[in-house]
Amino acid sequence: MTTTQTRYAIDPETAKGFDTEKLREHFHVGDLFADDEIRLVYSHYDRLILGSAVPANGPLTLDHVPETGTATFLERREMAALNLGDTGEIAVGGETYTLEKGEVLYIGMGAGPVTLSGGRFYLLSAPAHQTYPTTLIRVEDARRVEMGARETANERVIIQILHPDVCKSCQLLMGYTQFTPGSVWNTMPAHTHDRRMEAYLYFDVPEDQRVFHFMGTPQETRHIVMANEEAVISPPWSIHSGAGTSSYTFCWAMAGDNVDFTDMDMIAIGDLK
Repeated sequence: MTTTQTRYAIDPETAKGFDTEKLREHFHVGDLFADDEIRLVYSHYDRLILGSAVPANGPLTLDHVPETGTATFLERREMAALNLGDTGEIAVGGETYTLEKGEVLYIGMGAGPVTLSGGRFYLLSAPAHQTYPTTLIRVEDARRVEMGARETANERVIIQILHPDVCKSCQLLMGYTQFTPGSVWNTMPAHTHDRRMEAYLYFDVPEDQRVFHFMGTPQETRHIVMANEEAVISPPWSIHSGAGTSSYTFCWAMAGDNVDFTDMDMIAIGDLK
């Protein structure tokens, strides 16, 4: 069973007048994971699709999605699947790949139907212009960048997976960031990247804890309260930062003009309002 929800692009002048309910309606993605379903959210920001597949009682196949306007989902798209659960398998292009928790399968344009078994998968997809090989990226294959400090409550490691130094892709970049115990701040000092949108999935958040996700223009910030396995869509004009009531992990993904990870416009903490 596959369902798709569409989210349209919102300009910053309109967004600054939104109340909590409207902010969540346009940018927050809840109820993303459901047993025996594929749930997709089609964003008009750079046409990124984020979603989930939870094959709890049998395989699920991702193939035709009417919202893409193509015969098969991957006809003009690339895709990444991050396993958040127990050992799972993905069959595509005549091959079957086994993924442990934290591992990612990159699937190139034109690969055909994708069948997912076991596991608990977070899905990301962006339009593509050429085909790159389907590649399994294990945790030890990723690029690790240690950042932050305990004194500023942002000691963390960035696990870069779809990154030019790890795995070729057309425009999809993704990875996840893990915090050491006691550190809670992500992406601070904040930044924007006008040439790319971004999406966050917060996970490994304890059931009784929350993450406060900050968005908006640097001089007109807002926040959205996030629970475990909830996602948020971040427009190119918006900051994307957060602080949790406990440590957590978040998956970041970007699509847009380029795959230069450092293409960003930094915002000084003192300039935020």
